[in-house]
Amino acid sequence: MPLSPSPPSPPPFPSTPRILHITQPADGGVARVVADLVRAQLTEGFQVTVACPDGDLAHALGALGAGVRRWRATRSPGLALPAEAHRIARIVAAARPDLVHAHSAKAGLAGRMAVRGRIPTVYQPHAWSFEAVGGVTAALALTWERWAARWADRVVCVSEAERLTGARAGVRARWQVIANGIDTERFRLAGPAAGTVRAARAGLPLLAGVPARAPLVVCVGRLCRQKGQDVLLTAWGSVVRRVPGARLVLVGDGPDAARLRELAGAGEGVLFAGAVDDVVPWYRAADLVVLPSRWEGMALAPLEAMACGRPVVLTDVDGARESLPPGRVPVPVGDPTALARAVTRLLLDPPLRASLGRQSRRHVLTAHDVRRTAEAVTEVYREVLGAGAPEGRRAPAGAARAGARHGPPAVPGGTARDVPPCRGPAGRRLPSSTTSGASVTSATPVSSASPVSSGDSACGKAGHP
Repeated sequence: MPLSPSPPSPPPFPSTPRILHITQPADGGVARVVADLVRAQLTEGFQVTVACPDGDLAHALGALGAGVRRWRATRSPGLALPAEAHRIARIVAAARPDLVHAHSAKAGLAGRMAVRGRIPTVYQPHAWSFEAVGGVTAALALTWERWAARWADRVVCVSEAERLTGARAGVRARWQVIANGIDTERFRLAGPAAGTVRAARAGLPLLAGVPARAPLVVCVGRLCRQKGQDVLLTAWGSVVRRVPGARLVLVGDGPDAARLRELAGAGEGVLFAGAVDDVVPWYRAADLVVLPSRWEGMALAPLEAMACGRPVVLTDVDGARESLPPGRVPVPVGDPTALARAVTRLLLDPPLRASLGRQSRRHVLTAHDVRRTAEAVTEVYREVLGAGAPEGRRAPAGAARAGARHGPPAVPGGTARDVPPCRGPAGRRLPSSTTSGASVTSATPVSSASPVSSGDSACGKAGHP
């Protein structure tokens, strides 16, 4: 009986893959994620190039040994977008990457416009752009995300909640969920808790006049509407009435700095630290860390604080429940009364804070170590590069050509034909030199307890909301 011919093997994963990261913004959490990935990938022997605006991130990545291409681009879309996409196309032509990894909405927009599926592409939104705006702008952002999903071999979300937000909004993609991770060696306690707090506070000039035993709440984040510091300031008066002498420090800078200073007024124990080079001393100095965001994918600041052994209070945005240790529940978004109640309860209960701090540290070590995150991203690269055609590169099922002819659909858009068909057998484990905690599959979801899970709504598999 004649044997059926074996299916052709996928092309091997390049021994030194050329990766091009594109990022705008070039600060905050997105920049930290990119820097951590670049550091890990250079250690693995990858050839890494990063396209980003000039500034601190570009200089830091160059010092790590990455190739840096200065990309002149604004933070938000505007009339300069065609020129910005053209600049990316020129960078791509010069770097000749095996794979493009675009970070955040602006880089995802310009990068996918420039590449259009001709090179394997991973897109990582780091929170959805259509949640950040309203009205016509939100409708346009959502229309673009639905349309451009065809030009991403994987859309990587940092939480299952972020993936569900995209899927429920009609973004039909080949999904991968990889939880954010942080450097657990950098973010850690420096010694016994009490001694750490005293030493950290002594080293922070802003706290020179603050009594050593004053309860201290710290909020780390860009001063902008997304991070919700205005809600925390609204809640703070209630906290101080129940916890006299408590202090609140806002660490960071941003477009809302002046407005928040005005809202804080002259009293109530609110201090502004501004932008800092190292947030670790502020976590160590804190009794409690609060992040009252309006939207996120999965915020890094709470993970960093928990790694330093600090309890946190979060609002119920995407990624919050997945960030917290089992049994912990976030507070409602935009509710200063609930926020004040949660903060007050913890400030008045030092033993509970200490217990939650220890639990938080253990949780981050188990579930949010950046090394596992980097390994999971490499596994996605292996799957994407292993699922393609020969190294000349395929166009995904004609989607890029169709998109170039017909343009994006009107709102609401997106049909099954908008997404290229899935490639590769479901569940196939690709060759790997990494030790990721869970296998990455093309259609089979992995337990949400793992830092990696996947779903594929385009194939009618496990990605339905």
